[in-house]
Amino acid sequence: MAVTIRQLEVLVAVLEQGGFGAAADHLRMCQSAVSHALAALEQSTGAPLVLRSPEIAATPLGDTVLTHARSVLASVRSLEATVDLHHGRAATGTVRLAAGVTVSHRLVPGLLRQWRAELPGLDIRLFEGGDNELDVWLATGAVDAAVLVDPDPVPDRGVVLARDDFCAVIRADHPLARVKRIALNDLLEDPLLVSTSGCELQIMELHEMTGSPYAPAQRVHETSTLLGMVEAGLGVAIMPSLARSMLDEKLVMVELEPRLERTLVFSGPSTRPWHPGVERMREIAERTGSNI
Repeated sequence: MAVTIRQLEVLVAVLEQGGFGAAADHLRMCQSAVSHALAALEQSTGAPLVLRSPEIAATPLGDTVLTHARSVLASVRSLEATVDLHHGRAATGTVRLAAGVTVSHRLVPGLLRQWRAELPGLDIRLFEGGDNELDVWLATGAVDAAVLVDPDPVPDRGVVLARDDFCAVIRADHPLARVKRIALNDLLEDPLLVSTSGCELQIMELHEMTGSPYAPAQRVHETSTLLGMVEAGLGVAIMPSLARSMLDEKLVMVELEPRLERTLVFSGPSTRPWHPGVERMREIAERTGSNI
């Protein structure tokens, strides 16, 4: 089976960008070249990889090939950067970084500013995902680096960027809004609102620590939706303290008892060589991460 790097790039771009035109723009190719490359790849695999209608989607085989394609392309990016490094050229190319929503909002911007100042030739692109997606993205090559939440164990070369604890998010007019610390049991009469995109495992652990029933009234994906529901008086939420900057004046964050801490770790993949740019990002994060 003859498969080219360009064909794999086209497959990934078509599925990630959601169409042939968008993939062509992303890859700086004409749309007909994208169509021909994908058709050639499907001829090599002997089966369709992409459903063209009613909307662009991977076939079962396409979904499997996509996983391999991402891993191959991640290795190619790392290989190209390694050769550049050998010849004394500055770090260039694209590095894909994954992080959760609250980490992306509060911690990552400062790191990006530092990385771009010291690695101006590196194009670092941020991908937001749920906590349970980050490990998978890193392992499959969808991203080159990630800020992992509570990895167990911490990867050998991982850098602890920060630790934060979980707090109650309530309306500013809630009866407990002005207390210094809230016991989890004091919130049991309020409907619990939970985001499925991150931290649900830790929230469940908090309930186990106190022997309280875990029975969320609503489980939503988007953090903005979660905060909007709290603001509307539909319940309370439990979020990491890094999310404090996401709140408006109608919401407050109060320390929670018992205290539960999470650890945020910057890491590259554990099953393939790191992109040299990720190695440099690690060095900078280790030196400056605690000051971001």
